[in-house]
Amino acid sequence: MQEMELEDFLLKKFFNLWGLSLLAASFLEPDGLFPNHIPNPEDKTAMKAITQAVLENKADLGIIFDTDVDRSAAVDSTGHEFNRNRLIALMSAIVLEEHPGTTIVTDSVTSDGLTTFIEKKLGGKHHRFKRGYKNVIDEAVRLNSVGEESHLAIETSGHGALKENHWLDDGAYLMVKVLNKLASARASGIAGGSKVLTDLVEGLQEPGVAVELRLKIDQNHPDLKGGSFREYGVAVLRLLENHIESDPKLQKAPVNYEGVRASGFGGWFLLRLSLHDPVLPLNIEAASHEDAVKLGLAVSSAVKEFHALDMSALDKFIQP
Repeated sequence: MQEMELEDFLLKKFFNLWGLSLLAASFLEPDGLFPNHIPNPEDKTAMKAITQAVLENKADLGIIFDTDVDRSAAVDSTGHEFNRNRLIALMSAIVLEEHPGTTIVTDSVTSDGLTTFIEKKLGGKHHRFKRGYKNVIDEAVRLNSVGEESHLAIETSGHGALKENHWLDDGAYLMVKVLNKLASARASGIAGGSKVLTDLVEGLQEPGVAVELRLKIDQNHPDLKGGSFREYGVAVLRLLENHIESDPKLQKAPVNYEGVRASGFGGWFLLRLSLHDPVLPLNIEAASHEDAVKLGLAVSSAVKEFHALDMSALDKFIQP
């Protein structure tokens, strides 16, 4: 049996364990050049490919992984994507059914709407921590060690780990939980494709606009005065924090573990220092582009005197 035939055979056998049928499998042949799309569940082209495969095959569910299968996402029968905040909402709904009231640990760029969904709709607790899958996993382990129950640590990137799976960073295990939910609904006689999954995230408030802008620090700029980009980035964040405290239209996040986060104009922004690179990523979410621009303008006016900071991405976003 050829390698690809064997993989297809094993996948079909695997899905049959749930009483499910594998209709199609795409891009299984290893190729380090990635000719089809970037192997990233956050990538729009990648999600478009799996969505198209689901709709063309009239499948109930599509699942997508990165190359080492520690990140994942899904698509339901109508083409509704479950990645980023939606994937976290779906996994939170599944986990909180099994462990009511548990704490869900996420990275820092999750939305305010997700917090409302987890805490008001599902009855759980949202603990928004730092970027980095190891950070969220370690924080969940720490919370359990001090008596705060947590069963899920998950990033918007698609990295996720569960306590029941020994906190392994395992995108495939997340999809097993999703498949189990779908299969149990089928066994209970619930029809409607994967609508059971869509129903689980009903009520999740999603922004009209969500952007991430990367503000690079020029390490050769004289403003650094021989210091490190990290020291410069910290100075930027400190000034922004002071600006927020003096602006009545902005409210600083009461609990925040990374960067500077504030809400206002019906949305929020987070400016943080990259884990490894001389970059300050700026995340902005709002109901409308107009409101998102207002948040961007607030950041721009606060940090405009930092000349080593490349503001071109933000300037382009806020320009009329």
